[in-house]
Amino acid sequence: MNMTVTQSMPRQRMIDIIARIAGEDGDYQTIVPGLSIHRHSSTAKLNCAAYKPSLAIIVQGAKRVVLGEETLVYGASDYLLTSIDLPVLSQVSVASPEEPYLSMAFQIDTTRIPALLDAIGHGAAKSSGSPRGMAVSKLTPDLEDAALRLLRLLDRPDDIAVLLPLVEQELLYRLVIGPHGARLRQMTTVESQPHQIGRAVAWLKEHYSRPLRIDDLASRVSMSVSSFHHHFKAITAMSPLQYQKQLRLQEARRLMLEERLDAGDAGHKVGYESQSQFSREYARHFGEPPGRDIGRVRRSLVGHLSGEAEMLSEG
Repeated sequence: MNMTVTQSMPRQRMIDIIARIAGEDGDYQTIVPGLSIHRHSSTAKLNCAAYKPSLAIIVQGAKRVVLGEETLVYGASDYLLTSIDLPVLSQVSVASPEEPYLSMAFQIDTTRIPALLDAIGHGAAKSSGSPRGMAVSKLTPDLEDAALRLLRLLDRPDDIAVLLPLVEQELLYRLVIGPHGARLRQMTTVESQPHQIGRAVAWLKEHYSRPLRIDDLASRVSMSVSSFHHHFKAITAMSPLQYQKQLRLQEARRLMLEERLDAGDAGHKVGYESQSQFSREYARHFGEPPGRDIGRVRRSLVGHLSGEAEMLSEG
């Protein structure tokens, strides 16, 4: 049996599992803690998303993620590793009704990494040459096999409590010894620059609506202002102010969609004092002003629900 066939068999099984459980388009939280699966039958425009430390694997189709001014594209032979909380724009770029986009994402419990490094040795994590908190790499047969076993737990709920910690340990191990393992190691090493930036990100997420003073935040994580700026941008691909702005705009969009706030109230709630500034920055980030963007999203949601209702009535 040649290598191509050997590698394609696990992926076909992953396609079968995800397609069966995610029978309709959408994002699904599963019975396995931390595991979500996703299905989309068509491409779409860029949408905002908040990525947590996680492993994302596409088994069919492709996606692009915009981080700051960088664009990462990955498909069925790649995985996306995120080692720090990052606001991004994402887009399913390859999908069709015949071959829908299918993927899985598993949140990484970074508190488990120090014990793993103690077991295998801290030198086992390879240096990636870049501190960026998000990276695309080729999916290896070992990592693919562990991911398949994670998906198989969806059909074996009685096994989850016992086997999930073992599968999770192997996934972490494969990531740590992979080409970007150093990113995970550094995020959990106290007083390393990535760990300090992680603390700053956590503070920004909790206090995004407050006015941001860079010198105060740098002091909070025990860094000089120049060092803080340099390492923050190296890891997140954006400045602290740009990071805060994306958090504010994403939360404002959520407030308008889910809580039905108008643009003025949503902008004020996330920290904007000027409604015109909020509208300008929103349009620059999402491609159109708040009212037009929210109206379009609501219309698309109504159309999707109407289509589902029609399918149910036909059934």
